[in-house]
Amino acid sequence: MTDPQIALLMLGIFIFVIFLGFPIAFTLMALGIGFGYYAYFDGARMWRAYNRAVESDADWWTLTQTWVDGFFNNRVFDLFVNQTYSVMTNEVLTAVPLFLFMGYVVERADIVSRLFTTLNIASRRIPGSMAVAALVTCTLFATATGIVGAVVTLMGLLAFPAMLRARYDTSFASGIICAGGTLGILIPPSIMLIVYAAASGVSIVRLYAGALFPGLLLAGLYLVYIVGRSMVQPSAAPKPTREEVPDVAAGRVALMLLTSFLPLAVLILAVLGAIFFGLATPTEAAAIGAIGGLALAVAYRALTWERLRDSVYLTVRTTAMVCWLFVGSWTFSSVFSYLGGEQTIHQFVTGLDLTPLQFLLLAQLIIFLLGWPLEWSEIIIIFVPIFLPMLPHFGIDPLFFGVLVALNLQTSFLTPPMAMSAYYLKGIAPPHVQLVQIFKGCMPFLLMVFIAMTVLYLQPQIAFWLPSQIYGR
Repeated sequence: MTDPQIALLMLGIFIFVIFLGFPIAFTLMALGIGFGYYAYFDGARMWRAYNRAVESDADWWTLTQTWVDGFFNNRVFDLFVNQTYSVMTNEVLTAVPLFLFMGYVVERADIVSRLFTTLNIASRRIPGSMAVAALVTCTLFATATGIVGAVVTLMGLLAFPAMLRARYDTSFASGIICAGGTLGILIPPSIMLIVYAAASGVSIVRLYAGALFPGLLLAGLYLVYIVGRSMVQPSAAPKPTREEVPDVAAGRVALMLLTSFLPLAVLILAVLGAIFFGLATPTEAAAIGAIGGLALAVAYRALTWERLRDSVYLTVRTTAMVCWLFVGSWTFSSVFSYLGGEQTIHQFVTGLDLTPLQFLLLAQLIIFLLGWPLEWSEIIIIFVPIFLPMLPHFGIDPLFFGVLVALNLQTSFLTPPMAMSAYYLKGIAPPHVQLVQIFKGCMPFLLMVFIAMTVLYLQPQIAFWLPSQIYGR
């Protein structure tokens, strides 16, 4: 077999193994080191010291030590160490644990419960008011955390039972929670965009600015669908009774919004504003967000030692997962490229004589299909870098491509059979709620994602306008 064929075999084995359920990060590291040992094998270099020891009639212990040293005298181990060090010193990735910590603190500070209650009362006269309140709360909370599982789980415990008690259609309510919970990987400050920036070399501040309006566009489409369906099919979202949502005076509602909605919104806007206008780097802004999250928890008298400890633990665990994924993927991709796999795929795709639109459709279709078995982190870190070197050939801006990918990855949480949002919700839903009902509720929101992607392609200025206005072209 030629080296490029071995590289493609390496990729095929990886895809097969992850379908078996093996841990992604350690699979990448094992395959990277295993195939890298072959790729970088240099017998003269590895056994030079051992041959000298044999010629000098060294004792068996010295020969054994020299043999072991020779076995590990392969450049793949140097590559692995260097990649690990590079990940740990990557300044872009430093923002990840800080944003995660902000999200976990906000999640445990009882802020979301107050926010949902207030928005539910404030929007009581809008068709589908409770659904609107749930989606807006999901959007704000998802933006603050960027952790899909946390948002879907918490909102599934908080808003989903309330909608079921209010006689909402089960599928309709399920889709709202699942779709709203995924918005955090698109709307800044998004952990996914940080990871894409680190993988692609795109400026994270420009990427944040470029993703803001597409994220709001998708959230707006969700709201239009919710209100529209509530008007066309009132039985799916009945108007709340006075017992379910009390009729509170306007002044009281304004005060509630001031104490629940405004603090979290100000925190998010402060973080984004500091990034957009160059007042702070993303890492510094993330630190501001972490401190602000702690301040909110203290202000709401919700900060306890147990909650702080849990937040720190979950932050460390999630950060370690992301970092090891980077170590494994960069080792894997370096060996894959060294064997000629990346060049082979590049030549194959460019040889198809595709137009830019056809290439985008092909790339987005592959990412859409990969979203069934994989989470966004594996797709961004492992597979998206395969497409990045091809973008200049087709004249596609990597910022635009990244925003399209971020929109596309919403589908990975909503598409059966591996729609993780649906499984998160099923795990905490009442027993009578069936998984097929949750899948059914996700389908209309899946259509909204495709509509948003189409609109973005037809009007790319939705992504380019804000970065060009703030930072120039």
